Amino acid sequence: MYARSATVNGNPASVDDAVAYLRAKVMPALYGLDGFVGLSMLCDRDSGRCIATTSWQTEEAMHGSESPLHALRLRFAGILGGRPEVQEWEIAVLHRLHYAPDGACCRVIWSRGDPADAERTMDAFRLSLLPRLEDLPGFCSVSLLADRESGRAVTAVVYEGRAAMKAAAAMAQPMREEFARQMGGEITDVAEFDLALAHLRVPETV
Repeated sequence: MYARSATVNGNPASVDDAVAYLRAKVMPALYGLDGFVGLSMLCDRDSGRCIATTSWQTEEAMHGSESPLHALRLRFAGILGGRPEVQEWEIAVLHRLHYAPDGACCRVIWSRGDPADAERTMDAFRLSLLPRLEDLPGFCSVSLLADRESGRAVTAVVYEGRAAMKAAAAMAQPMREEFARQMGGEITDVAEFDLALAHLRVPETV
């Protein structure tokens, strides 16, 4: 499974218009494309930072979607008043305890490590970190997206709501820092978002 993300640092006042555009224009276009399995949007309503991610059954399907989605992506970014930063990923891990309810939130952690250690890191994530994440207050799901060539990765942990995400912070921070040390990696950014849109048919990988 693969994913393409488009990050836009936009105008906070335009976030709801961008969500509406994804629902009304982008979703119908995506359902007509081979290999499409999901669309999500994360937004920080204070800063205007938004991340729209499409998911695909194969790398070929993801690349084949680029041409028909290019103009829609530019329009999405234009509504927000920013420029899209596009990245492609392998969906290395997806585990869903239950589907996210209305009002769900997400903490996203960006990291990087040695590309040669990618497989070892993914295995350790599944075996040692995943069971501990399930014990966090209000945990719904987690996904790990990886770029094997560069060693970059991004982990998104979804919680039932803002209160649950805040309650989990004291346990989650030392957990991720310990994991990064053990794997010889580096955490480069951490951010919190509202889960504004989640239409996902991506199957479990664990």
